[in-house]
Amino acid sequence: MAFTGLNYDPNYTDGTNNGKSSIDYSSNSNQMNTFYWLRKSLADARKESYFTPLADSVGMPKHFGKKIKLYHYIPLLDDRNVNDQGLDASGAKYDKGNLYGSSRDIGTIKDKLPVVGENGGRVNRVGFSRVELEGTFNKFGVFYEWSRESMEFDSDSELRGHLSRELMNGMVQMQEAMLQIDLLESAGVQVYPGTAAAKTDVTGEGAGATIIDYETLRKADQILDENRCPRNTKYISGSRNIDTKTINSARIAYVSSAVVPLLEDMQDKFGNKVWIPVQQYADAGNVLHGEIGSIGHFRFIQVPEMLAWEGEGKAVTTNPGYREKDGKYSIFPILVVGSESFNTIGFQMSSARDGKFSIITKVPGRETATYDDPYGETGFSSLKFYYGFLCKRPERICVMYTVAPE
Repeated sequence: MAFTGLNYDPNYTDGTNNGKSSIDYSSNSNQMNTFYWLRKSLADARKESYFTPLADSVGMPKHFGKKIKLYHYIPLLDDRNVNDQGLDASGAKYDKGNLYGSSRDIGTIKDKLPVVGENGGRVNRVGFSRVELEGTFNKFGVFYEWSRESMEFDSDSELRGHLSRELMNGMVQMQEAMLQIDLLESAGVQVYPGTAAAKTDVTGEGAGATIIDYETLRKADQILDENRCPRNTKYISGSRNIDTKTINSARIAYVSSAVVPLLEDMQDKFGNKVWIPVQQYADAGNVLHGEIGSIGHFRFIQVPEMLAWEGEGKAVTTNPGYREKDGKYSIFPILVVGSESFNTIGFQMSSARDGKFSIITKVPGRETATYDDPYGETGFSSLKFYYGFLCKRPERICVMYTVAPE
């Protein structure tokens, strides 16, 4: 008799002169099941969307190219309203044609008031101007392929579902990155702490270091007020983007986790801490996704995938403890997005079920058999989407720049 994986000793005796087989399960056995397999494989949590819920999407109809344009009419009393139509109260021509423009000076306003004399006449003529805004979009897509056997013989019976989920999550994260870059690059308000005036001046050294502080936040808030940026933010909620909530009396600021320690340690000019953790003022009904706290009129949302300009600041001489790359300081943004400041541009997909994405999947078989694969042993899945950005009010988008501690 032959034993595979077992020990057989014909000379073994149990003490009664009866030979028996000796079976050792511990040393030489070749077991089929040597572990317990959890069929639900560990999957990374989906990257949450932070910027997409702010966007109102504009649908591009067919047969109109790939550009969307609109007019922005500048208000009469605005420095941006520049024209050559101005006639003052005496009938003389004056520059810009917008009376006193955006001035808040009492003397300037009094001098430019459109008084009409007894005889009237051609006086107090004003003009208007408009700017043309333009947005375009592009098509993006990726695909992966697999063989029939890779699915039929793989240990994970749900492999195909995992791959589909990861493909979708990757594209959602890509859309978030593209939208975040567009917002950062379109900001009409840029505020630097310290003495910096450009990204190349950002430093963590000296008395004029570019470190976010309470005065910088107040300065940014004041500029946004003067730009008529509302202190309420429309935020699209709901899994199917069908519900919109309005956050009143606050501006939402998006920050990286690297910047959070600076916010938590921030003090006013009297030495009082200004950071208020979210658990001290909010309940489950009015907390924004990712909200961690507030300072003044800003409510801060921590974005795990917040982008930064790595190694684009000033050259390091003696680094007191801030992040750098290739000998230069890294720059971290604090992004504030006002209501109705931008739109994303979409294009109709193949079906309402797919939503923002067009997905095509063909499994191995007759449908995929071609001259190059006559047996139809290879399948594929592709995902396609359109993305575009239209900045309507850059003066309502603000970026504050800072270094961040290591």
